[in-house]
Amino acid sequence: VRKQIAGQYGSPQLLKNLNVPLTEAVEPVDFEEYLSTHPPLVESGPLRDLIEFPPDDIEVTYVPRDCRTVAPALPEEGYHKLGTGFNPNTLDKQKERQKGLPKQLFEADEIIDGTSYQDDQDELKRRSMSIDDTPRGSWACSIFDLKNSLPDALLPHLLDRSPNEEIDRNNEDQRKANRHRELFALHPALDEEEPIERHCVPDVPKEHFGQRLLVKCLSLKFEIEIEPIFASLALYDVKEKKKISENFFFDLNSEQTKGMLRPHIQTAAISTLARSAIFSITHPSQDVFLVIQLEKVLQQGDIGECAEPYMVFKESDAAKNKEKLEKLRGQSEQFCQRLGRYRMPFAWTAIHLMNIVNSAGKRKGSWSERRNSSIMGRRSLERTTSGDECCSLTGFRPATLTVTNFFKQEGDRLSDEDLYKFLADMRRPSSVLRRLRPITAQLKLDISPAPENPHYCLTPDLQQVKPYPDSRVRPTREILEFPARDVYVPNTTYRNLLYVNPQSLNFANRQGSARNITVKVQFMNGEDPSNALPVIFGKSSCADFYKEAYTSVVYHNRSPDFHDEIKIKLPASLSDHHHILFTFYHVSCQQKQNTPLETPVGYTWIPMLQSGRLRTGHFCLPVSLEKPPQSYSVLSPDVALPGMKWVDNHRGVFNVEVVTVSAIHTQDQYLDKFFALVHALDEHMFPVRIGDMRIMENNLEAELKTSIAALSSSQLEPVVRFLHLLLDKLVLMVVRPPVIAGQIVNLGQASFEVMASVVNRLHKYLDSSQDMHGRNSLLSSYITYVFRLPHTDPNSPSPGPGALGGSVHYATMARSAVRPASLNLNRSRSLSNSNPDISGTPTSPDDEVRSIIGSKGLDRSNSWVNTMGCKGAPWGTGPGSHSLSLTLFSLSSDVCPWSTLLTPAPVFPGPQLFHEELALQWVVSSGSVREGALQQAWFFFELMVKSIIHHLYFAQRLESPRKNRFPERFMDDITALVSTIAGDIVSRYQKDLELVERLNTSLGFFLNDLLSVMDRGFVFSLIKTYWKQVSTKLYAQQNPTLESLRLDFLRIVCSHEHYVTLNLPCSLLTPPASPSPSVSSATSQSSGFSTHVQDQKIANMFELSIPFREQHFMAGLVLSELSVILDMFGLHKKVVNVVHNLLSSHDSDPRYADPEVKARVALLYLPLIGIVMEALPQLHDFTGSGFKELGASRRSGEEADGDALISQTVAMAIAGTSAAPPMSRCVYPLTHSSSSSSPPSPPQTGRQHGTFSAESSRSLLICLLWVLKNADEMVLQKWFTDLSVSQLNRLLDLLYLCVSCFEYKGKKAFERMNSLTFKKSKDMKAKLEEAILGSIGARQEMVRRSRGAFGSQENLRWRKDMTHWRQNSEKMDKTRAELEHEALIDGNLATEANLTILDTLEIVVQTASVTETKESILGGVLKVLLHSMACNQSALYLQHCFATQRALVSKFPELLFEEETEQCADLCLRLLRSCGSSISTIRAHASASLYLLMRQNFEIGNNFARVKMQVTMSLSSLVGTSQNFNEEFLRRSLKTILTYAEEDLELRETTFPDQVQDLVFNLHMILSDTVKMKEHQEDPEMLIDLMYRIAKGYQTSPDLRLTWLQNMAGKHTERTNHAEAAQCLVHSAALVAEYLSMLEDRKYLPVGCVSFQNMSSNVLEESAVSDDVVSPDEEGICSGKYFTEAGLVGLLEQAAASFSMAGMYEAVNEVYKVLIPVHEANRDAKKLATIHGKLQEAFGKIVHQHGKRMFGTYFRVGFYGTKFGDLDEQEFVYKEPAITKLAEISHRLEGFYGERFGEEQVEVIKDSNPVDKCKLDPNKAYVQITYVEPFFDTYEMKDRITYFDKNYNLRRFVYCTPFTLDGRAHGDLHEQFKRKTILTTSHAFPYIKTRINIIHKEEIISMPMEVAIEDMQKKTQELAFATHQDPSDAKMLQMVLQGSVGTTVNQGPLEVAQVFLSEIPSDPKLYRHHNKLRLCFKDFTKRCEDALRKNKSLIGPDQKEYQRELERNYHRLKEALQPLINRKIPQLYKPVLDSFSRISLRKLDF
Repeated sequence: VRKQIAGQYGSPQLLKNLNVPLTEAVEPVDFEEYLSTHPPLVESGPLRDLIEFPPDDIEVTYVPRDCRTVAPALPEEGYHKLGTGFNPNTLDKQKERQKGLPKQLFEADEIIDGTSYQDDQDELKRRSMSIDDTPRGSWACSIFDLKNSLPDALLPHLLDRSPNEEIDRNNEDQRKANRHRELFALHPALDEEEPIERHCVPDVPKEHFGQRLLVKCLSLKFEIEIEPIFASLALYDVKEKKKISENFFFDLNSEQTKGMLRPHIQTAAISTLARSAIFSITHPSQDVFLVIQLEKVLQQGDIGECAEPYMVFKESDAAKNKEKLEKLRGQSEQFCQRLGRYRMPFAWTAIHLMNIVNSAGKRKGSWSERRNSSIMGRRSLERTTSGDECCSLTGFRPATLTVTNFFKQEGDRLSDEDLYKFLADMRRPSSVLRRLRPITAQLKLDISPAPENPHYCLTPDLQQVKPYPDSRVRPTREILEFPARDVYVPNTTYRNLLYVNPQSLNFANRQGSARNITVKVQFMNGEDPSNALPVIFGKSSCADFYKEAYTSVVYHNRSPDFHDEIKIKLPASLSDHHHILFTFYHVSCQQKQNTPLETPVGYTWIPMLQSGRLRTGHFCLPVSLEKPPQSYSVLSPDVALPGMKWVDNHRGVFNVEVVTVSAIHTQDQYLDKFFALVHALDEHMFPVRIGDMRIMENNLEAELKTSIAALSSSQLEPVVRFLHLLLDKLVLMVVRPPVIAGQIVNLGQASFEVMASVVNRLHKYLDSSQDMHGRNSLLSSYITYVFRLPHTDPNSPSPGPGALGGSVHYATMARSAVRPASLNLNRSRSLSNSNPDISGTPTSPDDEVRSIIGSKGLDRSNSWVNTMGCKGAPWGTGPGSHSLSLTLFSLSSDVCPWSTLLTPAPVFPGPQLFHEELALQWVVSSGSVREGALQQAWFFFELMVKSIIHHLYFAQRLESPRKNRFPERFMDDITALVSTIAGDIVSRYQKDLELVERLNTSLGFFLNDLLSVMDRGFVFSLIKTYWKQVSTKLYAQQNPTLESLRLDFLRIVCSHEHYVTLNLPCSLLTPPASPSPSVSSATSQSSGFSTHVQDQKIANMFELSIPFREQHFMAGLVLSELSVILDMFGLHKKVVNVVHNLLSSHDSDPRYADPEVKARVALLYLPLIGIVMEALPQLHDFTGSGFKELGASRRSGEEADGDALISQTVAMAIAGTSAAPPMSRCVYPLTHSSSSSSPPSPPQTGRQHGTFSAESSRSLLICLLWVLKNADEMVLQKWFTDLSVSQLNRLLDLLYLCVSCFEYKGKKAFERMNSLTFKKSKDMKAKLEEAILGSIGARQEMVRRSRGAFGSQENLRWRKDMTHWRQNSEKMDKTRAELEHEALIDGNLATEANLTILDTLEIVVQTASVTETKESILGGVLKVLLHSMACNQSALYLQHCFATQRALVSKFPELLFEEETEQCADLCLRLLRSCGSSISTIRAHASASLYLLMRQNFEIGNNFARVKMQVTMSLSSLVGTSQNFNEEFLRRSLKTILTYAEEDLELRETTFPDQVQDLVFNLHMILSDTVKMKEHQEDPEMLIDLMYRIAKGYQTSPDLRLTWLQNMAGKHTERTNHAEAAQCLVHSAALVAEYLSMLEDRKYLPVGCVSFQNMSSNVLEESAVSDDVVSPDEEGICSGKYFTEAGLVGLLEQAAASFSMAGMYEAVNEVYKVLIPVHEANRDAKKLATIHGKLQEAFGKIVHQHGKRMFGTYFRVGFYGTKFGDLDEQEFVYKEPAITKLAEISHRLEGFYGERFGEEQVEVIKDSNPVDKCKLDPNKAYVQITYVEPFFDTYEMKDRITYFDKNYNLRRFVYCTPFTLDGRAHGDLHEQFKRKTILTTSHAFPYIKTRINIIHKEEIISMPMEVAIEDMQKKTQELAFATHQDPSDAKMLQMVLQGSVGTTVNQGPLEVAQVFLSEIPSDPKLYRHHNKLRLCFKDFTKRCEDALRKNKSLIGPDQKEYQRELERNYHRLKEALQPLINRKIPQLYKPVLDSFSRISLRKLDF
């Protein structure tokens, strides 16, 4: 230790020995020593409780054992209970903690009252449709609006000038008020499987029941009522061919009918009057039947005769048959008098149980449904373990069943075999039974699931079950189940029953008359007839017990079958004389003289014991003809006694089966022998007789050992039934070695071996009943409730099942936690049960504990806490807090007090302590025994722990110091054990993962338990031993499985209830406890110690320094593990969960609720901050904007600092000191180089394991926030002061990420997801992690298996989450309320997380204020603040956020206005957005902030141009982009700002108020435009026009114009108008270029707009307005980020991208022409390469898409009608997407305006003639739409060659209208005119909008002959094209030919020629046209000929005829045309003086 101290205080030569890399555990502090040498500084209070475990940490209490029945069946042993307190962060608990959360207001959830608002909008739409080109709106009315609006409330004292400190203090007080204390209560619980550190409390051992069914028998009615009828019910399983319940006897006879039997029946006991029964079915299946059998009093005649009346008579005919019925009744009365004690079989029926349960059983009788609400809701927890999952009997609706048909019994078919055949037959559709004639009757039954605790119930042993309020009420009987397959449950109640089932008798070969045979059965304890015991249960309406029972009689049958079941209550101890005696009688039915009623015809018997064991099974017995001789009962009838006569020569003629259900008789020879020997030892009775052997004392030892070894061969079912007793006896053998013949015999090893063997067998065969740690539920409940240290006084009676004693108690030891002093109940609890104090306490322990056991002792945290009045605290800290509790048995209260029990009798050697012996045997074991023990290590560990606690408790050593509680050798054994087991884990994890996982968790739980009872420093050293072994292997092999195992181990150990205390949270990091009070330790405890030490200490607290890891040993392990894993293994999720769970449990632990205490707890986790900072690059990027790159680039200047950091870290790591900067974490020395001579290489900077999943990142960040929230602010600030700028920036980046991570998602998002998909995202990350771990490790297997078995309700929660199908169904059905709750929690989490971030930012700002050098980080602070404003935030957070922002600006004004100009713009935008909030508090704070911002800017330079500019731009972009923007709210905020300006007295004299007013009015104008834009939201053209107009209004303000151009580009992109978006960007770039060329003269930059002309001729409108209006160097002008070279490049690149998307590749080239010089000037080869790549792509596409490109389609749209307002009589050209049909656009516009004005008001004009306004209806709106095509003059066609040329830069369009002079559109050829209209638009397409005004219109009218010429030219062109097409297209060619030469062509070429060429025109003006037409025809015939020739070469033989036809037509046409073509006009060939140039009628329209 001295060395270490010296090392820490700077003697360098020692340093190298102290280097412990993070991957290894340090030497832990000696805990006990430390506590004794450091007296606590605080006297009392919550902090004091952190220092040591509470004194009553472990205590022992008695719990009375719960008994189901009113009086115990027989006194049984007590139970001891080992409980584990535990504080899981379960959902219910979390719900509890979430109660009373305030509802946070979120803008995102506020829906503005939409209705009224919408109406106004519609009204506005109807009113105004205009775009006036006047300057926007009228100032006057706008200002008027503003002046009349209301401001929001002003913030008090906003304008006071207070000192910054005071502002900060106020802000902090407000921020810290009413904060939510528990951060984790708001965080959705982690989505993991059952937490590994949770130990399910096993069920209290209790009697086994299957699913329980209540059957009530209501009535039984036959057609005739003449005699009593007796019934029985039982369950049968057809498939297993087994009767699965005992019989339930009942009768429903009337009192009158019962009276007929009066002489034979004693008074009926109430238990036999039951009419309802509860059946238990462990394996429900489709094969279970409820069989009802009826019997009647024996009478003369066989069954058929006796049943006849029942089948013949009908109730309806009763009057008619009155006499006959009277006669029958008379006969019955006689038989009852005489034969009343005998029965005969009568009838039977069966009910298929599952049909009823599934409500399908309508086969027999009618159903009447009744709902029974009390039973309905119950769904039991039991799960059937068989395959018949579908058959559950727990949730069905109770049914009332009426059975109407019975089948009469057949005398020769009474055996069970016959019954199974009948039942199998019943299920078949064509049942044989159907053909039988039924007995009609009505039996009414109610069948329902049994209630939880039915009243008035009797067990099968006739014990009353609680509650049993009144003994006079008719009871319900519980019917004992005979399960179809073995059920493995230990006996817990005394039961000792025997069932005798006579099956058949064969008297065929007996001489003499024996026909009506009955068997009398008696249970004898001697041979005298008086020795018959009254132990045979009665049936119905009779006494409880009888001395004999008779079987029913089959009339005249010598070999009857029986179906009786005789139930006998066995005496507890049997002797050799007990036997069952069978006497056979012949009953005479007829009354004859001198014939006795019954004549004995035979005897036989079964002795009960054989060699001391109970005889059961099938017997086939011989029957003796005479009474058996003396002392027959000890022999079996199989022995032929001399001189006896036997039926049929002593052959077996009587078949009988004897079955026992007993908690006393094991029915297994090996167990019997072992118990007998142990009993002999106890009683010292020698010799012992076992079977045929007599064992003398001298060979007892050998026998005992062999019997112990032979236990392994016993059957499993009896072993389980007698498990508790068996294990108790084995423990006894170890602790109290028997003394045989004076020698002590050590049976330790033998017992240990057999224990291991038994435990393994249970594990192997009963794997369905294991919990997730592989703990078998039977064994764990044995340890928990049954095991105790056997009494050390050998004379005390052995507590076996037979030992009768006094009261019986459980003793539980429970761990209590901090509790109010007033309830110091536990202190007063003494060991004696008769303690008088107890009765007076608030809740007596008995009640208290009974309530626990009553709640099944299972209930996790909550009910333990709630039911125990004294436990004021939850159980432990943990997601694990697996805390100990323990129990002992108590003997009766009147045995001697403890003190005497504890003094061993002097004669015998001292007892051995069980745990010491166990540890020893385990350590020395080897081979298969050791392997067996390893397999079930948990069992031995838990036994050891319980034994230790018992020992400490009884030896009264719980108070003694821990260091001397145990002998050295025991400690050595434990060390050896832990070490070898750790060795096993390390060496075997690859081969035998399942075993190793179990072993690993068991070891973890063991050490966790030891921390409560042993020297804690010693246990730490054990943990270190484990750690070291794993580390060595881990870093050699780098195997994640091993790491995963270590994490599980760590989680379990850390789940200790006093985990925080174990970490010494109150220790300052002093050197480890120094042996002498040296100077250093003195100073370390005084407050005034040297500053060096203090700084050292701060650094130590924040990094995993050696002092930190030594003092906070366990926290150090957790954080080292986190740190190492984030570097190395892909186990992020798992390790993050470890930390998350720990913090979450501290958070919810009431012991740490006090903030001061929480701060201490947070101290243990300070290094987490550094770890997460370092992991920042790996975290999931929640911002979605790649913010990490931003962060990186921002700090590129500080790289050098970073490099230094690494090497320094390495150096420090090697030195092992902690003087490295606090961020460092020595991760690398994985190679264990002890010498410092060879420094390990620095780590790779990139981590191997990529990023975390979103889920893990979120968990890690919430942990970080928890530490920041709860840690001491002073400590944080000191540490921040030590951090370098780059580290602080990294911290800020981390906070930035946190803001995004915990952003509120909004109610709508929850409704959308209707489940936290975020939480459930099983993203690839988690999958990967599982894959690495080999996900189906054994543990998951266990979890999967234990789903149903470990019956604790705990499981229910996780069972449903785990199965994936469940999740999906769950997602669907969250209720409204749950969604509200989820949103509420998310809102509170977002608010709390952000407030914590704000707190931290404030600390950072303080740090910056203190140290000058740190000011550079303020920009980062601002960035986080702004980011948080941009996210969805609650009103509460925003007001604090704005307060902080105001404080920040007032402290560092120049920060915003000079350094972070972009941030200033952002801030303005955020503030404005909040000014438009619908929540008034947000508006109030935002307007205050905005006002102060202006004021501060003004104070710096008497003018606030910058803020003015930024605000105006922000508003513009806000208005342009935001969807849900409400100007009404913003108007209020503007008014608020005005009000502040008016009230600001200080600045009243300056120009400030006027400037504010100007600004506000200007903003208000923009707002008014917004209102207009709102109206036109639906009308894209109008919206863009409006934006266009607003942009135009900003011609003088380049920044704003740019903003609006970008808004327009955004709108266009939204509507996929990429060409227009590109134009907006080109205009933006031109604007920027224009101003850049004014600002700086760089040759390579474009000279302004002119450079962009090739991209668009419209661009010149961006040329700068004269210099005197705007000078770019004025403050605040052109300051945006785009007015830079980079901005220009960015705009152009965007433009190129948009052009490319629009398919205009030629324009892409033009854009790059401007860009290339810029990059060339910058020598940017990379960019140039990209550009040329893009160019190659563009030109490639031009080539590739040749002939397939399509641009827009154009339409002329005219609006007519006053409804259109300003649009009236306006005409536009609309550009629509390519291939838009006329119908589409007309449908769109008609629909749109129809919606606006009403459909009947809108009309589309179908023609394209000029519109005459006078003829239109003034109340309607008319739209005229015409398709137009681009128009080019002939000269233009030279330049417009390609398709692109013909579709770019278009300003002129044309459309044609045919007309005739008399007004029709179409007429004959000679009167057909045509009008061509040419339109010119104000700008060229494509432009920055999609519709452009028409500014010029020109019409050309063509005369009929000109029309004809055009037609002929067109036809000729078509022919030429079709002929020369390549490749040739025959179809196309034939179509054109057919149209040209076909005979049928109407108005075809021939008719044209005949109309126009038949004579020379009279008007000389037409000569030229005539000639032109003639030449056209010449050309036409030539082309026809070519086409025919071409066609001939293309056709096949099948078209020859068609070709000939075409040729004939052609010749005909040619002949007809010949004369017309050849007639020339002679005048044309003479020179004519007044020769006309081409004239046509032109009408120009300007």
